[in-house]
Amino acid sequence: MSLTGGVLTAAPALPGAAGSAVRGLLGAAHSTVLAAGGSGDEPPVTIPRDPAREAARRELSKRMYHENDPSLLQRALNAFWDWLDKLFNTAASATPGGTLGLLVVVLFVLAVLAALWWRLGTPRRQPVSATALFDERPRSAAEHRAASEAHAAQGHWSQAVQERMRAIVRSLEERTLLDVRPGRTADEAAAEAGRTLPSHTDRLRSAAREFDDVTYGGRRASEQSYRRIAELDRDLERSRPVLANSANSTAHNTSQGAAE
Repeated sequence: MSLTGGVLTAAPALPGAAGSAVRGLLGAAHSTVLAAGGSGDEPPVTIPRDPAREAARRELSKRMYHENDPSLLQRALNAFWDWLDKLFNTAASATPGGTLGLLVVVLFVLAVLAALWWRLGTPRRQPVSATALFDERPRSAAEHRAASEAHAAQGHWSQAVQERMRAIVRSLEERTLLDVRPGRTADEAAAEAGRTLPSHTDRLRSAAREFDDVTYGGRRASEQSYRRIAELDRDLERSRPVLANSANSTAHNTSQGAAE
């Protein structure tokens, strides 16, 4: 960088902030020469390397050269995409078939995950112990039946099964075949109801198991399972309970007949 005859020598055309800084330095050098009384007859004035570097650093640190710099977020995104590009290139180079082979592997993994999700459903935490059958305000059997039918009309079979099982238990409580107990589970209700309605014991247990699988096991109920529980509800409405005395008398008569 020099001055010849008091005139700035032509500097290479530099773009952007670097060009502006160089032009600023050359202007500063020109002003210094003129202030020192330099003339066209004097030899060229040169600036040592270290002072020139320091002057360039000060010039480039000015705010005007950084107004269009990318933001911190943009720099972070650029760094992330650069890292991702390097990672993809490294994985592609290590996979047989290059980029196409890597794409096939990724699609295969996604297909396996989708199949597992479709087969197993959304993972749910298994309960430590069974929860109470009724978890809301007390409702009548008719209200539970109406709720189950509304869910069934919309194809929400899991909710329909839950409400129908609650309707069965509430109906047995309303008929005093079961004691009203808020903390009762579906399995407990089926076992207790089976003692007064022995002809329906197996179906009650199956309905309680279906309720537990849907409510706590994360399984989805089907229309057939709902129809079975709804039919059980209707059959229980027409069934007469077997009293304990009658059951004992029947068993006693049966044993006497066998002895004779």
